[in-house]
Amino acid sequence: MALRPRRSVLYMPGSNARALDKARSLPADALILDLEDAVAPDQKAVARGQIAAALGAGGYGARELIVRVNALSGPWGADDIAALAGTRPDAILIPKVSSPGDIMMAAKVIRDAGLPEETRLWAMMETPQAILHADSIVRTAADPASRLTALVMGTNDLARETRARQIPGRAPMLPWLSTCVLAARSYGVDLIDGVYGDINNLDGFRSECEQGRDLGMDGKTLIHPGQIAICNEVFSPDAAEIAASRKIIAAFELPENAGKGAISLDGRMVERLHAEIATRILALSDAIAKMSG
Repeated sequence: MALRPRRSVLYMPGSNARALDKARSLPADALILDLEDAVAPDQKAVARGQIAAALGAGGYGARELIVRVNALSGPWGADDIAALAGTRPDAILIPKVSSPGDIMMAAKVIRDAGLPEETRLWAMMETPQAILHADSIVRTAADPASRLTALVMGTNDLARETRARQIPGRAPMLPWLSTCVLAARSYGVDLIDGVYGDINNLDGFRSECEQGRDLGMDGKTLIHPGQIAICNEVFSPDAAEIAASRKIIAAFELPENAGKGAISLDGRMVERLHAEIATRILALSDAIAKMSG
């Protein structure tokens, strides 16, 4: 089972050349080189050039590189993608997705710009329509032409558009987050949680990382390098999980357990589904170790 860790996904403003350079040494699993919210209108062209140059120069190691473009319905989005011709980002992140048509249109623009097939599509889930249409949006992943690989929760935009309050525990948003988890898991797509804005409240940040992990998310988007270490820790299998996973797999590999759907292990019933979960935990642990090495 080959997995790509997406525990920590750090936004980097494309207009800040120094930040783009510094990102080469940060221990984030993935970087979102941003042309949208983090870039002022009069800096869009500069940011495009700097991101294209950064992608061409490389030096980011195993980090996954995603470019967030502006909305394709606006004045900058198509030019953003055109400026990436000749580069090889791992993915393009499309904002303001509200329908399956948005996914397929974006995939066509990416294809027409000449970006390689390996460049995937990520989608921001940040509008009420996106939540209402989550199933049909993510269903497009069944079509290889969509390139859809991951969803990113845009919790700040959702709060603005719904007037929901962003309170500790995120009670108003839990139904929306869970809806996106179900849609992502139904079609084999990864799901990355939204950002946590108070960079000085590390306890609050840790709690929200743990909540996202427990809901079933693969990682979290970040706005500051100081958040990376906690995020990586929370979304990584710990030593106890790894040991328990190895024990479950070893037990099912015993000759006397061949063909059994469930066994007794350490006084509790363990099913084949637990072995599948254990296999994924070990695969994720191995992928993290490989990336770190």
